[in-house]
Amino acid sequence: QVQLVESGGGLVQAGGSLRLSCTTSGRIGSIYTMGWFRQAPGKEREFQAVISWNIYKTDYAESVKGRFTISRDNAKNTVYLQMNSLQSEDTAVYYCAANTGLPAAWPPKTPRSYNYWGQGTQVTVSS
Repeated sequence: QVQLVESGGGLVQAGGSLRLSCTTSGRIGSIYTMGWFRQAPGKEREFQAVISWNIYKTDYAESVKGRFTISRDNAKNTVYLQMNSLQSEDTAVYYCAANTGLPAAWPPKTPRSYNYWGQGTQVTVSS
């Protein structure tokens, strides 16, 4: 079992920044990749960024490239999502996810690629 807890969401003005954290616990050694997704009301869960756990490989959704940065601190068992130049369209609940199986393909961008999820943290960007 792997447990994930997100934090760092909140209300920010357009053009501002937030850093989300996802702290992991449990069978951390079984994690292959960690991803961030978001879900706005009435929309499907959408891939944002992914990072491999053992080698430093990352990938991003086109809509956030250059604005969002995913990183990890293995010593703290934590993955981060630095979000800059936030826009109203970024308003959503943000979820982190972990995959404990070798991904069939890189990057794993679909929710079904992940088998553990956090509870989500709300990000609201006011215009």
